[in-house]
Amino acid sequence: QVQLVESGGGFVQAGDSLRLSCAASGRTASSSAMGWFRQAPGKEREFVAAVRWTAGNTYYADSARGRFTISRDNAKNTVFLQMNNLKLEDTAVYYCAAALKPTPLSSIKLLTRYDYWGQGTQVTVSS
Repeated sequence: QVQLVESGGGFVQAGDSLRLSCAASGRTASSSAMGWFRQAPGKEREFVAAVRWTAGNTYYADSARGRFTISRDNAKNTVFLQMNNLKLEDTAVYYCAAALKPTPLSSIKLLTRYDYWGQGTQVTVSS
């Protein structure tokens, strides 16, 4: 089992920054990759960014590339999502997820590849 707890969401204005954190506990040593996903009202959950737990390789959705940065602190079992220049369309509930099995590049953006999910943290961007 892996437990994930997100924090850092909030209410900000367009152009502001936020840093989300995801604290992992349990069988974290077995995690292959960690991802951030988001779900806006009335929309499907979508991939935002991912990082390979050991190698540190990072991957981004087109909407996040250049504005968001995913990172991890292996010693603290924590994954971060630094979000800069936030836009109205970034408003969503942000979820952290852990993939236990080896995750090839072709599937690292797929929700179904991830085994454990956090409860989510709300990010609201206003004009």
